[in-house]
Amino acid sequence: MVWLGRGAPENRGPYKKLKTVYFLKIMNEFIATFHIDWKLMIAQLINFGIVFLAFYLLAAKPLSKLMKERGETISKGIDDAKINAEVLEKTSKEYEAVLSKARIEANKIFQDGKKEAETKKTAMLEEAKKEMKTMIENGKKSLEIEKVKMVEEAKKEIVSLAMKATEKLMGSKQDLNNL
Repeated sequence: MVWLGRGAPENRGPYKKLKTVYFLKIMNEFIATFHIDWKLMIAQLINFGIVFLAFYLLAAKPLSKLMKERGETISKGIDDAKINAEVLEKTSKEYEAVLSKARIEANKIFQDGKKEAETKKTAMLEEAKKEMKTMIENGKKSLEIEKVKMVEEAKKEIVSLAMKATEKLMGSKQDLNNL
């Protein structure tokens, strides 16, 4: 059977009254069993409301505010730590780049210095060879001049000896002639 009216048939008419009466009977038995005093119950409910309101205003609300501030501080600290980690990573990359660039530049300077040293070494060797050549040539010229001087002196000596020998021979001829 399908009911087309308002609500279930149990909630209408005599059934509704019966349920209400039955409920009140059970509640009266419950109250009698546990010795519940309505006046005391209302006073306890008012006391609970006052204690709850005091707890909320004096403890829960400030504690909630404190916890919210602490949460914000922690959140800010975490955000700052993330930012610092990013800055550290960026700085580390920049450091590595600068260090790599410095190594390349130092290597280039070293290679340039090495090339310059090789160039100077070659130039100094060439200059030393030129000086040696000049010294050898000067020595040869000096020897040649000495040789010429010695030959000249020897010629003079020979001429002088020849003249002395001739004079002696001539002197002895004159002595022979005088004899």
